[in-house]
Amino acid sequence: MMNRRSLYKRAIEPVVALIKQGVSPEKISLGMACGIVLGVFPVLGSTTILCGVAAFIFRLNLPAIQVVNYLVYPLQLVLLVPFFHLGDLLFQVEPPPLSAQELIALLGSDLWGTIRAFWNTTLHAIVAWLLVSLPTFFILHFIFFRFIKALRFRKIGVQS
Repeated sequence: MMNRRSLYKRAIEPVVALIKQGVSPEKISLGMACGIVLGVFPVLGSTTILCGVAAFIFRLNLPAIQVVNYLVYPLQLVLLVPFFHLGDLLFQVEPPPLSAQELIALLGSDLWGTIRAFWNTTLHAIVAWLLVSLPTFFILHFIFFRFIKALRFRKIGVQS
């Protein structure tokens, strides 16, 4: 379990460092929200590229967005099967009867076979992710922006 000091060191200090470098709260919150939303994209191995493209397009801090992406990797694994099920529900098809652990075991034993077997399920999961990710992105962006702006005034005393 992460204690308060450890949480501060891992989550708050990097944000404070970006603020001190002159990165705007808007850009920091945008990068954090992108890193989380893109980090749970339901295609394993694609999130680093997606975050890199987002960082380039929106001129975000690449190391910061990638750190957030890597921090949410366990969440990507946890959400993979729910995205599969939601996607199959949207397309009214029977979801595959497997757990996250079974899926990971299949991927480890036969990557390409598993990809072929779950191609349609993965496409359905991407549609489900698209529906969930847009409102999630805006909510996270709003929350992070407010938090960073408050942190900026409280911890650093920087005026905007």
